[in-house]
Amino acid sequence: MTKSVARVLLIAGFCLSATGARADGQSSYVPCDNGLRCVMAPCPSNSALDLASGKVIKGVSIDIDGLPQQDKALDLSDKLYAGKVVVAGTIENRPHIFNGKRYSLPTLVATGIERAAKDSERSHCSSR
Repeated sequence: MTKSVARVLLIAGFCLSATGARADGQSSYVPCDNGLRCVMAPCPSNSALDLASGKVIKGVSIDIDGLPQQDKALDLSDKLYAGKVVVAGTIENRPHIFNGKRYSLPTLVATGIERAAKDSERSHCSSR
């Protein structure tokens, strides 16, 4: 086996072992309210479970502006609050200004609604 063939096989094996990573850079998330409340912004009252890694991203904002119109018509506020849907998208650190201070906060940029979330996927939510 040549070195270049071995390298291709190694890269292919790595790509196959990456847990659910999608070619378009997106992942699947279960966003929901995490129960935290505060009196000053930024307020980290949402979190999102990355289904590929199992990691919970705390303090995430949710940007649904890029969703297709049919997904926006699903009465999303209650579903997102309670973690009832799996959302396709990416996590980006976006600048926000609160009380004259600039913060870089994680934002789930939603591009689609994939399916209903399973009970086990909502375990990080306060409003299960």
